[in-house]
Amino acid sequence: MSAAMPRATATAAAPRDPLLEEITGPTPGQMLRRRIFGHQGFLIGTITLLVLLAIALVAPLIAPHDPYAQDLMSRMERPVFMGGDWDHVLGTDHLGRDYLSRLIYGARVSLLIGGVAALISGLIGTAMGVAAGYFGGRVDMVVTFLINVRLAMPVTLVALAVVAVLGGSLEVVIGVLGLLLWDRFAVVMRASTLQVRGREYVAAARAIGCSTPRILLTEILPNILNALIVVVTLEMAHAILLEAALSFLGLGVQPPTPSWGLMVSEGKNMMLFEPWLVLIPGAVLFVLVLAINLMGDGLRDVTAPENRS
Repeated sequence: MSAAMPRATATAAAPRDPLLEEITGPTPGQMLRRRIFGHQGFLIGTITLLVLLAIALVAPLIAPHDPYAQDLMSRMERPVFMGGDWDHVLGTDHLGRDYLSRLIYGARVSLLIGGVAALISGLIGTAMGVAAGYFGGRVDMVVTFLINVRLAMPVTLVALAVVAVLGGSLEVVIGVLGLLLWDRFAVVMRASTLQVRGREYVAAARAIGCSTPRILLTEILPNILNALIVVVTLEMAHAILLEAALSFLGLGVQPPTPSWGLMVSEGKNMMLFEPWLVLIPGAVLFVLVLAINLMGDGLRDVTAPENRS
């Protein structure tokens, strides 16, 4: 018995036969890695988003100045690439606040609003979509009606009206966007649930007496998770853009909280004379939204069923 154990261990530790791998083909894990590292858009978007997320997390450590500190003697200093001082690499705003520090802290606001709003809307839309797709009948009819009502409402105008009534603040903006952006989740989750509810594993779970909540949590949700992740990325980018639009109009995040949309709004009056006040936060906002969209698009391609074996 003891003599047989080393042989079994050696056999288990032996490398996979290249000829056998050529005959059987790559494993699912190898195929997934190949798709991930072969998708340039996904890699660029993911790396860019991770860098911006890391910057937001360590903002207090890397910001060169206090983003709220005002220095009227140093107001409207230009960035270094336009002949400015290295003490303020990206210059200062109309109140003398360091532009780079406000830009770094603004990443926190944008990512927080985008992430939490996508989470709230995802919970609402996923619950409605899965219920409509699985139960059908009157439940489906009610959810479809609610989706149509929501699609008939212009998001930007409704958000402007609600924020104008309740007042602009970080919490209000997150709540309003989270309660307005659930429709895409509901539509996609409903369609995905309709595709998987008739599969053999769902029928087998019913046959052995699994409860409905168990079927939904263990059989339905895991098999529509890839579509859910893609929608989360798209709605996160949508929420970030809407927050920037509300802040630009003065109804979003209120001063002195650093927000990229608010920075664009504060610099618009000087756009013809100091265009960098608008171009810098606008460019960073563009990069963030592009990175999220690239990652979402890449996730759709990487996890697409037709790419699996």
